[in-house]
Amino acid sequence: MAQKRVALVTGAGTGIGKAAALALLKDGYHVALVGRRGELLEKTAADSGAEDRAMVLPADITKPENVRAIFAKVKDAWGRLDVLFNNAGMGLPAVPMEELTVEQWKSVVDINLNAMFWCTQEAIKIMKAQAPKGGRIINNGSISAHAPRPMSVAYTATKHAVTGLTKCVSLDGRKHDIACGQIDIGNAATEMTERMKAGVPQADGSTMVEPRMDVRHVAAAVVYMASLPLDANVEFMTIMATKMPFIGRG
Repeated sequence: MAQKRVALVTGAGTGIGKAAALALLKDGYHVALVGRRGELLEKTAADSGAEDRAMVLPADITKPENVRAIFAKVKDAWGRLDVLFNNAGMGLPAVPMEELTVEQWKSVVDINLNAMFWCTQEAIKIMKAQAPKGGRIINNGSISAHAPRPMSVAYTATKHAVTGLTKCVSLDGRKHDIACGQIDIGNAATEMTERMKAGVPQADGSTMVEPRMDVRHVAAAVVYMASLPLDANVEFMTIMATKMPFIGRG
């Protein structure tokens, strides 16, 4: 009997997280669906048709105690964890950085960086201790891990920080057979990028409608990264709408 493959996806109720979770379930994984809104996670589970291979775990993962609880539930139910897709994240409306409130700044740091770190810690604990040991952590960076959009300081700063987290986990995880990679996504067609159809601010002060790509291409890339043996790793992958203004941005 083939060994069960277990994945956990954060932000699995919408957008990239939902698409990735559905693709992993279609590939035969048992997938823990994590997010704030239980009804959206239930919809992801129902849409998958995967029945007991989909576990719905509503949680606010900015709180470390909640993160510990959801990873404990996965370990108790399925005995191991092979893949963590650290996907949950948020941005803010485009305003000058000096006008950002303390609360706004902290809210982005909490989900984009702190929650990702809490989840990474718990995944490593399970992956180090299980047999066979090891696993893979995939972090959702962003094109903003490379270059900012105008008035996006909180999102951009946290996505740059994700790159540092990815490199540290990749280095420190080696001796435990834990591989860590990052997927940097540009203009996947999700609710978050819906505004691009009406035009978004550019570095030269203009507003421009930006091309988007089907989110299923991102999901396929995540499944590919997850499918590699642990002696191979996609350290960084950039997947983007071909004609988006990233190369040459600014």
